[in-house]
Amino acid sequence: MHFNKRLLLILSMFTASVVATEPKGEWLPLFNGKDLSNWDLKIRSGDAEEAKKVFSVHDGMVHVFRHHPDKFSLNSGSATHGLMYTQTEYSRYIFRFEYKWGEKIMNNFRQFQYDAGMYYHVYNDKIWPFGLEYQIRYDHTTNTNHTGDFWASNVSMQWFSDDEGKNFVAPWQGGKPQEIRLGEHRALKDAPYHALDGQWNQVEVIVMADKYAIHKLNGVVVNYATDFDHSAGLIGLQSETAEIFYRNIEILPLNEFIPASEFLP
Repeated sequence: MHFNKRLLLILSMFTASVVATEPKGEWLPLFNGKDLSNWDLKIRSGDAEEAKKVFSVHDGMVHVFRHHPDKFSLNSGSATHGLMYTQTEYSRYIFRFEYKWGEKIMNNFRQFQYDAGMYYHVYNDKIWPFGLEYQIRYDHTTNTNHTGDFWASNVSMQWFSDDEGKNFVAPWQGGKPQEIRLGEHRALKDAPYHALDGQWNQVEVIVMADKYAIHKLNGVVVNYATDFDHSAGLIGLQSETAEIFYRNIEILPLNEFIPASEFLP
């Protein structure tokens, strides 16, 4: 791969003298705070009624695992792994939501600790799907944040890091293109986050078809990738190893390409 040529092209996306402003358009609420009638619920077991228990609504929030006891299927199963999917595919957009962790743990918690996520560009909605994931994860055993990581599931992308290739470093701050690979791509090392303090985290994902995606956490750019080999798909919010709450889920569809520079402070 011609990294120098590619890096010059990517850096050109940030050289425009543009003040960061919110694009024009109408924000659309994807969650009405009352029910999940405009979402498709899917869990690994295929049990539609159980899926309604995994993803339920109360007090204006999506409450994952509300109806399951603490330590449900702990280290013995993954039948309730799943996602609540949008009923529409999206390509260019800004997607926002808030999340916080609850107290219950279950499934393969000991392996992945507090783990959930947001999938996008989903083109196979199996559990787990093919697409890109904005990881939501906290490892309490090492006090390590993983929220904002990319997980590339059968989608290729260009990612940027330091010489060691461990955590995201922005290309406009010296980050270097890494070899194309699938799986985990760690977020900014010092990303701001709330873990088990009962506070809400604010997530924003800016997706520009197959051109780029920006991961933000609590107002900070924590990850960035370019050159996807898929340009559209479903969006999903995940159930996996622990009780989690989602709220204020909304999307701003974008009708045209916007350079990444417009979303930087």
